[in-house]
Amino acid sequence: MVDSEDRLLNIFQKPSATVASAAEDFFTAANFLSYGNALNVVRVVNTSDALNAAQSTAALIKNSDSAVPTTDTWYAKYPGVLGNSLSVSVCSSATAWEQTITKQTTGAAGATTLTVTSNAADLASVQVGDVIKFGPNYVQDAVVVSKVSNGGNTVQTITIDRKINSNAAGTGLASFKRAWAYQGNFDQAPGTTVNGVALGASGDEAHIAIVDANGALTGTKGAVLETYSGVSLGSDAKTEDGAGNFFVNVINQQSAYISVSTNNILDSGSALSGTDYTTNADKPLVQNYPLSGGNDGTAVTPANKIVGYDLFKSAEDIDISLILGGNADVTLATHLITSIAESRKDCIVVISPEKADVVNNTSYAGKERDDIIAYRDTLPSSSYAVMDSGWKYQYDKYNDIYRYIPLNADTAGLMVQTDLTRDPWFSPAGYNRGNVKNAIKLAYNPSKGDRDQLYKKGVNPVVTFPGQGTVLFGDKTMLSKPSAFDRINVRRLFIVLEKAIATASKFTLFEFNDEFTRSQFTNLVVPFLRDVQGRRGITDFQVVCDGTNNTGEVIDRNEFIGDIYIKPARSINFIQLNFVAVRSGVEFSEIVGRA
Repeated sequence: MVDSEDRLLNIFQKPSATVASAAEDFFTAANFLSYGNALNVVRVVNTSDALNAAQSTAALIKNSDSAVPTTDTWYAKYPGVLGNSLSVSVCSSATAWEQTITKQTTGAAGATTLTVTSNAADLASVQVGDVIKFGPNYVQDAVVVSKVSNGGNTVQTITIDRKINSNAAGTGLASFKRAWAYQGNFDQAPGTTVNGVALGASGDEAHIAIVDANGALTGTKGAVLETYSGVSLGSDAKTEDGAGNFFVNVINQQSAYISVSTNNILDSGSALSGTDYTTNADKPLVQNYPLSGGNDGTAVTPANKIVGYDLFKSAEDIDISLILGGNADVTLATHLITSIAESRKDCIVVISPEKADVVNNTSYAGKERDDIIAYRDTLPSSSYAVMDSGWKYQYDKYNDIYRYIPLNADTAGLMVQTDLTRDPWFSPAGYNRGNVKNAIKLAYNPSKGDRDQLYKKGVNPVVTFPGQGTVLFGDKTMLSKPSAFDRINVRRLFIVLEKAIATASKFTLFEFNDEFTRSQFTNLVVPFLRDVQGRRGITDFQVVCDGTNNTGEVIDRNEFIGDIYIKPARSINFIQLNFVAVRSGVEFSEIVGRA
């Protein structure tokens, strides 16, 4: 559930500058959120080649219900190239937190390299990204950019991110301190957790930092995304308030960026009781794990999208009112109408023509109209579907370009805006409630003649009028046969009524089918309908729930029947104004008919 464009951006990141289909989906969601504040969003990928970035071997982990592979340790939470920007840094001992290395070190003033002669263990503890402090009183600090062996494991050249100053050169380099790069994000060095002390464990505590190493997610290289302080290496570890504290579970349950497998060098698989975790040979070292191999996968297919949309198939599992088609081809649009909306019967699918139908489709006059009608004719008739006439041209502030986006998000958004300002049974079209936001221009601005032909086919024109903006200029559903339900406001009125009354009627289940229960049901429904009538949704109604429709046979079948008759209010689609010139001496009462 996403409630704003900022939240959409935070979860799914900015739209791709090069993959148009991904950007079209992003802005479909963002455009809808400019009208309303509740949108369920599902990400789909082509599972044939999408991969989650990993410490060494990338693999596909679809979602939080999927098992994390045990062939590797650290994985990006989600598939895609963005995961290649992630890095995990673990500090699991006081030595890893900070240590003093007092060995022969040389470096000239103005240089950015240090030559260190030391034992293999001390040199191994120096990691790229660590902060080192050197010179008199260790006043100069620098970040390790790289290290290269120079004479075996005991001599290495360390490259730092700034020049050695003259005060630090020479004898001032006799020793240096190295510190974990992310000390500033934690209060103190890791040791033993309170739970570990209570159970006789030693050295089970660790700090973990999740980092945007390449800056692809935040725009800042090395930005810290998440920190986990004082997690435990014990498989049964608990915090002081009783919550689980085993680092594998903490990361998998809380991180928005990382998953971790139980096949982890930090994970001995042991419980806390009496375990000495300091014997792990890697604990004195800071452990940095850059991730790689992530892949967005090839373009998603209609079948991939159908898998995502089918998560909304059951009315019992999730309550929705509108489904945005985005850039839907015939296969997807047909599935949304027949397999979801017609099946649920409590929501409306909003469809736009395909991009090629309206964007740069000018081979002859009226080609856009003809292609839109051809697309419409391939789709089924349904009062649970609404189709508009095109795409709009809008600014992509994330990539500083302009792009075309389907209008179905705006059409759906106008319905939501109508809900907020009036009621669902008001038409979302016209100059009062049908103004489309953020449209530089339309890919296709239908003429009056085109509008008439489109409207006959159940396609609602979206039109830019000079000085009046871009307006939804129709309120038809995709129902082909003439009916009250060929209007958006009538279909949405009945969805509201059916949902509300069906919910209320559930409370009559397993009660006696007698006069008391029937009267109780009537007294529940009538005030609700009277309120809707007072708010101009219906002109009249009748509720029948008595012995005439709940006969003995109905009662014997353990059934309950309530018949509700509704006269819906209708929206004005055509205006006729008659102007008559009369002579000066004529009285209007003589020529105007009276009732």
